[in-house]
Amino acid sequence: MKQHPADVNLKLGPLLAGAVLAFVWGLFSYLHWFAFKATGEWSYLLFCASESLSAVLFLIRSDAITVSDAPIEWTAAISATFAPFLFAPAAWGLLPQAKLLIVAGFSFQIVGLISLNRSYGIVPAKRAIKTSGLYRFVRHPLYSSYFISFSGYLLANTSVANLVVYVTTMSLLIFRLLREEQHLAMDPEYRAYMRRVKHRLVPLIF
Repeated sequence: MKQHPADVNLKLGPLLAGAVLAFVWGLFSYLHWFAFKATGEWSYLLFCASESLSAVLFLIRSDAITVSDAPIEWTAAISATFAPFLFAPAAWGLLPQAKLLIVAGFSFQIVGLISLNRSYGIVPAKRAIKTSGLYRFVRHPLYSSYFISFSGYLLANTSVANLVVYVTTMSLLIFRLLREEQHLAMDPEYRAYMRRVKHRLVPLIF
């Protein structure tokens, strides 16, 4: 029986996206492994591991109860996922010691992921609403960990290209965060959680 073109597109779309992601991740990993071999800087491997962890958890995430169907939210979420893979080692850093922020961000990410478990996703969606662990202090601890890690990476690997990637990524993440909250706020339980935990990324600031 002849397949409908729409069915073919549904199958080819994820395969194509996966192939592109695999290529970009492979190039990203190669550049950071090469930088580690050339300099001995462990922060390159740690940053690579952090981004790879997010990709793996996306693959094993649980099924969503509700998922946004807004094209702009899908575009922003996918772009925010791909963008950090465009970071590249630089020969100079405004503050080389900032590589320690990568350690802090990665540690924060691990604790946040333990709190989140399999409720990880990239587009606005409702899975199990998490309120324990780091979620008692800020509503989006994973985004906080990205902010810390990306800031540390930029300060330790300062270049115009990395600055563009940083500004683009953070803008996409903030947009994604706000649209995610808008989606989740349809649930009374999440609205109550927002009233208890006032700040999104940084306690007492934002």
